[in-house]
Amino acid sequence: MKKLVGVLTAAVVMSAAACGSSSGGDDSGAIKIGSVHPTTGALAGVGGLMNDGAALAVADINAAGGIAALDGRQLELVSGDSQGKAEVGQSEAQRLIDDGAVALIGTYQSDVTQNVASVAERSRVPFVIDVAVDDKILDQGYQYTFRIQPNASSMGTDGARALAAIESQTGQPIDKVSYLHIEGSFGDSVFDAFEAEAAAQGISSVQEITYPATNFSDATTQVREAAVSNPDVIVATGYYPDSLLIARAVDQLGLNVKGLYGIANGGFDDSSFPEDAGAAGQGVLSANYHYDATSERTNDIRARFEQQFGRPMETAAMLSYQAVEVIAEGLNSGADSDPEALREAIAGVSIDDPLLAFAGPIEFDETGQNKNATVIVTQVRDGSVLQVFPEEFATDALQFPAGAGQ
Repeated sequence: MKKLVGVLTAAVVMSAAACGSSSGGDDSGAIKIGSVHPTTGALAGVGGLMNDGAALAVADINAAGGIAALDGRQLELVSGDSQGKAEVGQSEAQRLIDDGAVALIGTYQSDVTQNVASVAERSRVPFVIDVAVDDKILDQGYQYTFRIQPNASSMGTDGARALAAIESQTGQPIDKVSYLHIEGSFGDSVFDAFEAEAAAQGISSVQEITYPATNFSDATTQVREAAVSNPDVIVATGYYPDSLLIARAVDQLGLNVKGLYGIANGGFDDSSFPEDAGAAGQGVLSANYHYDATSERTNDIRARFEQQFGRPMETAAMLSYQAVEVIAEGLNSGADSDPEALREAIAGVSIDDPLLAFAGPIEFDETGQNKNATVIVTQVRDGSVLQVFPEEFATDALQFPAGAGQ
């Protein structure tokens, strides 16, 4: 990976519109990469960020000379809007492939990603998942789909292990947990893995409370139910809007818990969360995949992203940037833009300078899962999201207990 990232320096400040020509994926024209994200609808905020992250990666690679192994051929990002709907994402993926995309990235939602993966497999076009955690996506035995981030079960497992490690580090007993999660395969799979590992780690009680994926506007009832068992920690898995509601309800009810702890949570480590949550966000913990705030390269990319697009670059957008780099590395190492040859090259990449906080290179196992992906723990303090665990990725010390009643 050094040959690619070594030239993507801070000097690269280029408009994302300059992503190459529109001449298609032939031997001389730009190499098209398809991006499928929810750029309209309820998730348009994060979907737009992710598309912009991919656009910045394309622009950076082009400004640094393009794909060196293919005589400097440029990349072109072609975008599709899933609207947050599985069937729309599927048709958009097919449209981009028909338009000449030799690889796809996406899509943020697991149900949309499942449909796009089926299109990629049928069309024999590689698909690099930037964000979508459901284990079932790669359990299908697909050969053309790859995932950079950890899957749902590993996030639930690693989230339980991190919570046990926090107990050990601080000497604060964590015996009982109430776990709120969104209904559906995303929330179910993370919870199931957490529950199993929590028992192995000596957490004696895990109470499950679910809430609907739509028409959810007040978390008070669910949080009251979570408080009945007098838990040490409340855990939450969901997307940004519902996670914000949960944090506010925990604060408003004044629960005497040691901490509110997200796992695979789309809100608690978002840079908008501290301001949106106000006092309700103070001390909130989150075990999630996260951009590496200790990395100079990551910080440079984030600074240029915010300068260009006027918004902070969240982890989801960083994963979209990284997904484009995975495809570019495949193009460079395989020296072929044919989708089937590119699939073989991506399967064998080893990227030793990942933009996310996990040890080890990005390498894919036989299912397409990044073997070294894991979670770290962040904490909201004084209006910022800080990396606090494990020590090698910490930007500040962990504070625990951190609950409203402490």
